[in-house]
Amino acid sequence: MILIRKIENDELYKIKEIDRSEEIFEMYKHSGVDLKLISHAENVSGFDELELTEIITWQLKLAKRGGLVVGAFDEAKIVGVASVEKQKRGAQQNYCKMDILYIDNQYKRHGIGSQLLAACKKEAKKFGAEKLYISATPTKNTVDFYLRRGARLVVELDQVLFAKEPEDIHLELDI
Repeated sequence: MILIRKIENDELYKIKEIDRSEEIFEMYKHSGVDLKLISHAENVSGFDELELTEIITWQLKLAKRGGLVVGAFDEAKIVGVASVEKQKRGAQQNYCKMDILYIDNQYKRHGIGSQLLAACKKEAKKFGAEKLYISATPTKNTVDFYLRRGARLVVELDQVLFAKEPEDIHLELDI
């Protein structure tokens, strides 16, 4: 049985235990109007050390600023992680950014991503948001995961987030 719960700051190092390996065959590109699927062959073996350090450091800051970092645990093993910022974004201050969502490769397609997404939506609603802002890695599997759950291309593009991750697919999801 998988337990979904808040990750304490002193547990964030466990993120490194998540096997994020994945074979990628297709990616999305945003054409300015809609999404276009293109061939892209890549084998992601896991986190590199610099990326992992940056992720953990940012999750600490996110938590200190009132955001939520939530994990999925199979006994003591972390098998997924997601987070949502407390800071509201957009002209109407109605978005909260979902920062990360990683699922261990051996646990994909078991509903864990949906449970973590639901936890982020619930917390963002408590923060007063109406939508999640998701800057999704453009891989087909990642973008399709969000689209199947009702996400769509953002109406209001966050220029700061877009400048950081212009290749990402920027989505919004009603809470």
